[in-house]
Amino acid sequence: MGDARRGFGSRSLPIAHSALPVTRLETFVAAAFVMLLSACAVAPDRPAQRAAPFDLSGRVAVTFDGRNFSSGLRWQHAAERDEVWLMTPTGQALAHILADDSGATLTGADQQTYQARDVEALTRRALGWELPLARLAWWVRGEPVPGSEPRDAVRDEHGRLVRFAQDGWNITLTHPPAAERRMPQRLELARDGHQIRLVIDSWRDADAQ
Repeated sequence: MGDARRGFGSRSLPIAHSALPVTRLETFVAAAFVMLLSACAVAPDRPAQRAAPFDLSGRVAVTFDGRNFSSGLRWQHAAERDEVWLMTPTGQALAHILADDSGATLTGADQQTYQARDVEALTRRALGWELPLARLAWWVRGEPVPGSEPRDAVRDEHGRLVRFAQDGWNITLTHPPAAERRMPQRLELARDGHQIRLVIDSWRDADAQ
């Protein structure tokens, strides 16, 4: 695991003195601010609503920037936080991720820690690929994220989603033959040459005894 801290030091940027009149500059700043707000409204950092709690184990394989990563995965999704372990086939932890409303922390096998505002930003920095955990908590249930309309949705004969696009990701779901189970057993996520394949080996609703 590379040192994701490289290049994160504080740097001073040169200040460019604008030759624009004050009124034009204010108009430009106001327009830029409106565009920023619009972008945030279209693609929020995280869903406004959390998915119901669960505990799953499985395997993940990632292709990104011409590289590959694979590991076992344990994910505990609780009402107020998430914990994820990426593990070797023998169960040794490669990385532990803890995330809640205050931010996200990743601890590597070498005990180096990395922090960011959310898991998406954290994994981009520490691992080199993005794990869209907040959205994935809905997708692993076979459901789109509420508040963001899915596109190009395709359902099987049992009404279960098998393919759709949402928030820049293309999602493909593979379901078990039994029609009564709506949760998928395999997910494939793709965006801009970035692919994540998740196989779910075991699932337990957090309130199940």
